[in-house]
Amino acid sequence: MGWCCSGVRRALALLVLLFVLRGKGCCCWGLNPNSGDEEKSLRSDPDSWEALHRHKRSWVWNQFFVLEEYTGNEPLYVGKLHSDVDKGDGKVKYVLSGEGATSIFTIDENTGDIHATKRLDREAQAYYTLQAQAIDRLTNLPVEPRSEFVVKVQDINDNEPKFLDGPYLAGVPEMSPLGTMVVQVAATDADDPTYGNSARVIYSIIHGQPYFSVEPKTGVIRTALPNMDRETRDQYVLVIQAKDMVGQMGGLSGTTSVTVTLTDVNDNPPRFSYQYTVLESLPVQSVVARIKAADADIGSNAEMDYRIMDGDGPGMFNITTDEDTQEGVIILQKPLDFETRSGFALRIEATNRNIDSNFLSLGPFSDTTSVKVAVEDVNEPPLFSTQLSKMNVSEDAKVGTSIGRVSAHDPDTSNSGIRYSIDRNTDLERFFNVDALSGIISTAKPLDREANSVHNLTILAIEILDPNQVGKGIALISVRDVNDNAPVFAIDYETLLCENSMPGQVIQTISAVDKDEPLSGHRFHFALDASVAGNMNFTLRDNKDNTASILTKRGGFRRREQPVYRLPVLITDNGIPALSSTNTLSVRVCDCDSDGVALSCGAVAYTATGLSTGALLAILGCIITLLVMVLLIVTMRRRRKQPLILEEERDIRENIVRYDDEGGGEEDTEAFDMVTLRNLNIIRDPTVRRDVTPDTPTFYHYTSASRPPYRSLPDNVVFREFIWERLKDADVDPTAPPYDSLQTYAFEGSGSVAESLSSLESLSTDSDQNYDYLSNWGPRFKKLADLYGNSDSGNVLS
Repeated sequence: MGWCCSGVRRALALLVLLFVLRGKGCCCWGLNPNSGDEEKSLRSDPDSWEALHRHKRSWVWNQFFVLEEYTGNEPLYVGKLHSDVDKGDGKVKYVLSGEGATSIFTIDENTGDIHATKRLDREAQAYYTLQAQAIDRLTNLPVEPRSEFVVKVQDINDNEPKFLDGPYLAGVPEMSPLGTMVVQVAATDADDPTYGNSARVIYSIIHGQPYFSVEPKTGVIRTALPNMDRETRDQYVLVIQAKDMVGQMGGLSGTTSVTVTLTDVNDNPPRFSYQYTVLESLPVQSVVARIKAADADIGSNAEMDYRIMDGDGPGMFNITTDEDTQEGVIILQKPLDFETRSGFALRIEATNRNIDSNFLSLGPFSDTTSVKVAVEDVNEPPLFSTQLSKMNVSEDAKVGTSIGRVSAHDPDTSNSGIRYSIDRNTDLERFFNVDALSGIISTAKPLDREANSVHNLTILAIEILDPNQVGKGIALISVRDVNDNAPVFAIDYETLLCENSMPGQVIQTISAVDKDEPLSGHRFHFALDASVAGNMNFTLRDNKDNTASILTKRGGFRRREQPVYRLPVLITDNGIPALSSTNTLSVRVCDCDSDGVALSCGAVAYTATGLSTGALLAILGCIITLLVMVLLIVTMRRRRKQPLILEEERDIRENIVRYDDEGGGEEDTEAFDMVTLRNLNIIRDPTVRRDVTPDTPTFYHYTSASRPPYRSLPDNVVFREFIWERLKDADVDPTAPPYDSLQTYAFEGSGSVAESLSSLESLSTDSDQNYDYLSNWGPRFKKLADLYGNSDSGNVLS
């Protein structure tokens, strides 16, 4: 079973090896399940070499390479498996087994192409051991022995160096000579150290110069300055960087901190000194410390004066004497800044104020002491490099145009990152945005200089590590003007023209205004619109001083002929590009006195008696409204509802039909049986419709022969059964109308104690009541007495 490797380099190497082997007469024999027996026969019978069948075989590659972290959309091609037994007729099938087979690596059983279907991580698993075999597709028997090969994951630089033992703490004696070793740091890179430079690390120092240095290859940190004094500064924080790819561009890096403490050596004689710690935010003129020189005298002999002989930061401190306690009061004169200077050393002298010359030999009457003032760091808000940033932008700038940039930094040693934002109280309409990381200010909306020519923005710089620390800066943005407004009349002119005006008379002088402010100033040009340039009434004269005069061309204007003239005037500015607008000047013709004072203007008023036009319109509107209301009322009264069906199709049961004949009254019992009409207990046999199969549900299932009378049913069922029966009758009635109709039945039910009060049913029902008293009521009740009084005789109609 032979292997074909992907890649031009591997193909060339394969060809070279094949040529070398061929020149030496070397070949590879195909393997099969009986290879062991063949070897035995070769050893026992040397002459059998000619009888053996030799299988040609390609060079066996036992290692493939695949690139890790492959991000392509298609499976990654690894290599190709091919057996010399495979003649391309599809009888040979290739099978892959081992680590990651089918889950990571797949093989095309026909062609032998191997692909990786998942992203591989060399740091998780560097290689995979797989077995491949070619088997007969029909018999599933191997045509060659199983071959084992390795797929090695080829490394890429995807891991940055890491300091597993960081951060580091180290110490070195003060006053150590130059080059003294402090500590050695080591970073490890998970990438393959045998392939490329992905794991070759170079060390450098980012923070901590010029006090210390680091060897690039070994990571050994050494002192870079001699004689470092612990009393001046006892601790240093270094930042060491490890970068792979031998430090070249594109390599990944990691950092760690190394805290170096200077250990003390005996390099100072004993001194009496004071040491104080103050906050850097301490206000000026605040008391820093109080010191006192001891004096055995009392009273005026113990009075002292203090002075600062020398020290760090001249002018930073002053010392005065507290007259009550004779203490030296050290006062802060200038603001402190921890980042600029973290400590001060002062030498202070105390001298007796009143010295007795008789005891000069006992002197000197003064003493000196050292005072150390340590400045304690406080978290300060970010500081802008320029507190006031002036910028300008054109008013026609597109949205997103960059205007300028603000910059701020954290003055503290933490050197926190800064995020920028705009105080929206200074930009309520959100005309501008600021990039949170870069501080670049850009436009967010179209600008209009005429609405707001200057924007005063407050920019906020917020520390990322401590959002409570906020610095403020000012960005003053001036909007440059562009010619985007056309000139218009300066005012709404009211031009009056006397009827007795002469030709060539100036009747109006006009001027214009423009919201724009060009650097060279305004220059307006006036002219009549082309539509009226040749009119016979008026003309325009440009005075070349941003004004123009309107003159008459003729005289003899009359209000009765035309009371108002409308004159379109074209005004053009001198901008680039020039803008213009047409403004209409209304000229009213007036009746004037001899001095040219207008007496009355506009159309001649005619005096009319009677109602005004408004009143007439109101009356007419009322009349029209009344007419509409009357028409609506008449239409609604005449409107009749159309019948649902034709007159001849109406069911007589829904109407009252009048007959002009009289019945026989109660004595007429031959026309029809009144008892049957109202007796609900008589089972009806309705005529069944031939085209409908009735299927009426009932609450009680029983046959018609065994159906109990209504009065024997439960009270809550009587009405239901009655309704269902009547519904059944209506459904099967062939004479029923084909539309919904209302059926009315005079059924009182059986729940009443007095039962039915009707006399129609009383003849066919048994009653225990005695009606003999009716015969005592006189001749008017004789008929009732005959019907009901004789209860012993049974049914009267029988």
